[in-house]
Amino acid sequence: MDLLKAATAVRENAYAPYSKFKVGAAIRSASGVIYAGCNVENVAYPEGTCAEAGAIAAMVAAGETELTEVYVIADSPAPVPPCGGCRQKLVEFGKPEVKVTMCTTDGKTLEMTLDEILPGRFVADHMANT
Repeated sequence: MDLLKAATAVRENAYAPYSKFKVGAAIRSASGVIYAGCNVENVAYPEGTCAEAGAIAAMVAAGETELTEVYVIADSPAPVPPCGGCRQKLVEFGKPEVKVTMCTTDGKTLEMTLDEILPGRFVADHMANT
């Protein structure tokens, strides 16, 4: 299963009764395994979980800690980038050159790297004096 198929399939399982905005994400790990996640809302905002965070959690739960590709899909007029928090989560597990493909359900795509979606990101080296 490729990333587009995985993200599209998991998007259907999103729990979005409040916003009605379903998002699916799929990541490929360094081993080549694909992990997927969908957004899960909660009436007590902001206690929900983003699709990207769910995919990362699935990867880590499986014992992996490096992602090599990201795909995000949503039903929107333009490709939807990961939120700021998810951008930071993605760079925790991916190198700057990792490709992030953002896609709409009608096929519009935008490709960027992790470095492009989060320039000036906070990294472990910032904590060198602690």
